Amino acid sequence: MKIMGKLIVLVGRLAGVMVLAVLLGVLGNVCAILIPVLGGFALLNIAGQPAPITAGAFTALVIICALTRGVFRYGEQVCNHYIAFKLLAVIRDRVFAALRRLCPAKLEGKERGNLITLLTSDIELLEVFYAHTISPAAIAVIVSLGMSLFVGSYHYAPGLIAATGYLIVGAVIPAISSKLGRKDGENLREKSGKLSSYYLESLRGFSELLQTGRGAERQAEFGRRTDETERIQSKLKGFEGLTAAISGLMVVASALVTLTAAFALYRSGAVGFGGVLIPTIAVLSSFGPVLALANLSGNLYHTLAAASRVLGLLDEAPEVKDVTDGETPEFSGADSRNLAFSYGDEEILRGLSLEIQPGKITGITGKSGSGKSTFLKLLMRFWNAPKGSLFVSGVEISGIETACLRGLEGFVTQETDLFHDSIEANIKLGKPDATRAEVVAAAEKASVHSFIESLPNGYDTEVGELGSTLSGGERQRIGLARAFLRDAPLLLLDEPTSSLDSLNEGVILKALRAESGNRAVVLVSHRKSTMSAADKTYSVENGRVS
Repeated sequence: MKIMGKLIVLVGRLAGVMVLAVLLGVLGNVCAILIPVLGGFALLNIAGQPAPITAGAFTALVIICALTRGVFRYGEQVCNHYIAFKLLAVIRDRVFAALRRLCPAKLEGKERGNLITLLTSDIELLEVFYAHTISPAAIAVIVSLGMSLFVGSYHYAPGLIAATGYLIVGAVIPAISSKLGRKDGENLREKSGKLSSYYLESLRGFSELLQTGRGAERQAEFGRRTDETERIQSKLKGFEGLTAAISGLMVVASALVTLTAAFALYRSGAVGFGGVLIPTIAVLSSFGPVLALANLSGNLYHTLAAASRVLGLLDEAPEVKDVTDGETPEFSGADSRNLAFSYGDEEILRGLSLEIQPGKITGITGKSGSGKSTFLKLLMRFWNAPKGSLFVSGVEISGIETACLRGLEGFVTQETDLFHDSIEANIKLGKPDATRAEVVAAAEKASVHSFIESLPNGYDTEVGELGSTLSGGERQRIGLARAFLRDAPLLLLDEPTSSLDSLNEGVILKALRAESGNRAVVLVSHRKSTMSAADKTYSVENGRVS
């Protein structure tokens, strides 16, 4: 109920469309119920019993109900799906905004496939709730209440029997079914996410799997995980079928009990023949709305589990909150004092103190895992350091506006991320309004201009997804060009020459020396040849400067 409440709140300004959907749904169901009820009235008329309509009126009313039923049903579905797809767009927008707020910490060590499942199939499943749950529930309540009063107008006993049947089929059975299937539904969404992660990981590692001959083993594991997921799906489908069978049985039972009670009342003289025929027909033909709810319980296993994952992401608190009311200093240097940081229980940095001066190249070297890259991420304020201090321009970075801090810094990671766009667009990510001449100048500094010019479409050449059509060195140099174009006064470079040969490394280092006259450069690398460009070098071992 808590999850559904949060989902309903999102309807917001579309509440008017939802009301229209409910109104059309009620009218459509009334038309469907009226057809057999009118037939009952016609039979009473033929039998000479008191009836509110004639045989001629019956024919006209049945034709009207049959035609308008289709119109009302169509209108209801249009409104419901309009709401559903509008809200899915809103939810996707909110999820993307949440990821912007949560990243990059959210993606550190996370299963990407699981996140992709949440962003795609989990959100898509919410269509079931918005298009096939909210208005059907309201329609079921209104129609059931109206029919209970209609049947009860002949005698209160059949009315109470009808109301009890509606309540059991439309509320009790779905509630019990959803409760019993909830864990399996959550388990299915979790297993599906893990399966997507495993599949995505396998696709990316195909070359290694083929090289090492582990493809068959990986495929067998994929089959095992798929079978495990299918077993849960089969269990839920079986449970869904059982729920449908019990619901159908309850409909028949309600009609039989109504008939029995009405016949007993007829024998006692409490009602006439119409009081037996019409309530029985009305009850038997009016369970459509509540059966729709009972049949939805199977989909709700998946839907509410998916909603829980989506809402959990939206409610997740970021590791670092953006500062919007802090200071906006000009860059005049940076330094750390007794800085410490841990990933969980693993200590990465402790007592780290160093100084970064404008116009100088500050080198940081050390073994893998010693905390070099982590220090750069702390400078970018991707995380907050629990101990020690980190200053930029003499201001603790937690007191600097986030937009200002990121504007002062240009960060090149070990793995350059490229988008499926042109090379020029990927470079201009650092400065969207840059001219072609500025892009070319940045590419020349990064020693990648000649390579780009050799391509058939030059700077308009599109790179594949994640830059898959380029080599690691080419991607790295494009990342450097992006940083040079950004022209930030503090340039943070994490292993910027790790994928380059000696010749290109020399060109890049020469460009960095030229650039250092205008900015501060922090150069992280384990290569001695790269460290030769540094004016001052710090060696980080076991999280400490030595």
